Amino acid sequence: MIVNEDRFFLSHRGEVALAAQKDGWQVTVVCKDTGCRHEVEAMGLKMLSMPVNPTGKNLGQELRTWWFLYTLYIKNRDAVVHHVGLKNILWGGLAAKLTGVRGVVNAVSGLGALFSKDKLGLMEKGVLYVMRFSNRRKNVKVIFQNNEDKRLFLQCRVIGESQTEFIKGSGVDLDDFKYVPEPESETLKVVFSARMVRRKGVVEVIEAAERLRKDYEGKVEFWLCGRLATNADAVPKEELEGRCDGKYIKWLDFQKDMKSILEQCHIMAFPSYYREGVPKSLIDACAIGRPIVTTNSVGCKDVVDDGVNGFLIPVKDSESLAEKLRILIEDKDLRIKMGKAARRKAELEFALEDVVKKHLEIYHRVYE
Repeated sequence: MIVNEDRFFLSHRGEVALAAQKDGWQVTVVCKDTGCRHEVEAMGLKMLSMPVNPTGKNLGQELRTWWFLYTLYIKNRDAVVHHVGLKNILWGGLAAKLTGVRGVVNAVSGLGALFSKDKLGLMEKGVLYVMRFSNRRKNVKVIFQNNEDKRLFLQCRVIGESQTEFIKGSGVDLDDFKYVPEPESETLKVVFSARMVRRKGVVEVIEAAERLRKDYEGKVEFWLCGRLATNADAVPKEELEGRCDGKYIKWLDFQKDMKSILEQCHIMAFPSYYREGVPKSLIDACAIGRPIVTTNSVGCKDVVDDGVNGFLIPVKDSESLAEKLRILIEDKDLRIKMGKAARRKAELEFALEDVVKKHLEIYHRVYE
């Protein structure tokens, strides 16, 4: 299983790997070591440290990643390789094609900033061309989380219809993330959870909070949960600290226990325009039973039925975000109604048990 970073593996694919091991597979996790190797190995899994810059575009670094996977696959031609994320699909898929690895599973967990433009540029076309070459072989399945990404791959002839699989997100453990009524507290809390990247909508959340400050300072708090990023779209630490006063708007950095954070909050705000897969932060919020305000954009809109378990707003629109947040802040009954609808949606569409079962079925099909 090839993922960008060990911490992403733990939060998004750990249960799939454990289920595969229980099913009889020998599982090796291949990723960048960010300091969580001990947690991966504590699960009884082998981990290999991969040289990769998840957001980099340096050709030398990219070729180093490809060469690492190429030499690894030469030694493991009888394996099933599961690439998670666009960069791993690109270089891992090419390595698997050239070495003749037995089975390939490519998981498109969102196409990110590269494919967020209205038109395909030269780089995007080049990436699609390489993936088209890599996928033209037997025993390759591509997992999509939303229909827009699937449609793009089919229209660009990257794959054929028979190669497609659909799994709506990474799933959530409904026994762990139980429905919890909103807290009875004097201060209402709005939470945002993602890396501090502009396309994730963190600036729009701050702008919406400022629009509401006059009416709600002292009554509402905005919690920004997520680590700093290093790519060109990152919000610098100085800017983030300058816009957060630590009382009304709080940057809480990365929070490992997001379940506890969601249980303490009342509303999830996630105005992303990043070209998401299906954001796990929204799936988790659904399971806990929180109304969501997010954008009518790829991936995000797959979690919210507008007016049922939350609201959909246009991208880059802090005014609309503020308006919808105001509605939820003022109407407790609506928050509770939408929160219960969110839980029902999680039970019907995002159960981790179903996600794991589908992955195991795909592994066996590509190994035949």
